[in-house]
Amino acid sequence: MSRILDQRILLLVISFLRSLQSTKVLSEWKKCGDRECETAMSRVQATTDYLGPDCRYLNFKTGEEIMVYSKLSRKNENLWTGSKGKDFGYFPKDAVKVEEVFIAEEVEVLTKETDFLCLHGDKYTFE
Repeated sequence: MSRILDQRILLLVISFLRSLQSTKVLSEWKKCGDRECETAMSRVQATTDYLGPDCRYLNFKTGEEIMVYSKLSRKNENLWTGSKGKDFGYFPKDAVKVEEVFIAEEVEVLTKETDFLCLHGDKYTFE
């Protein structure tokens, strides 16, 4: 029984490492309201319906409000990160209009691998 468990753990680790290598980094830098990117930067309203290409993206309908927590910078400045209820993800800045700004001075920080993971239920999905 122990040998089977060891083999399963080994397969899980191999699968995890293989998936990690294929994680798509959308940008190496992002702008936030603080160094931890925990403070909401602004509140925006969707000007169009949006359906993202994968689970890293936030889907929304016209008129919905979104709280913005970071903005990708340098390589990919057109994507912002925000939440709508319990949903969190990337969306194009052109699909929203700014309603209220909370943070005027933005801080640029390096992104982390975990910024580009999908969370489905209780497990991470790597793209």
